[in-house]
Amino acid sequence: MTPLTRDELKRMNEEQHEDFVLINVLPPDAFNKAHIRTSVNVPVDDAGFVERVEKVAGRKDRKVVVYCASFDCDASEQATDKLEAGGFTAVYDYEGGTQDWFEQRETA
Repeated sequence: MTPLTRDELKRMNEEQHEDFVLINVLPPDAFNKAHIRTSVNVPVDDAGFVERVEKVAGRKDRKVVVYCASFDCDASEQATDKLEAGGFTAVYDYEGGTQDWFEQRETA
């Protein structure tokens, strides 16, 4: 697992247009309240989490970026552990999550 900062994710998503999938790992109600544009919701607590991410990503060697609510939330860390144990080889964790993304966007 590789941690990502908000600026690194922004570059990947908006400037470099890298091939990756952005996964919000929170429950659907949290995703519906606020999420990063282009992200897909696959809750880490769902049965078949790894299989669902593989279906979204298309393959286990594709870059996958996961995020949750904030630096204090550990759902993205749980997700990276599950994905790496499931054979994913390029897993990134945007640890700041939704809170960091929108706080930074407001001041940018």
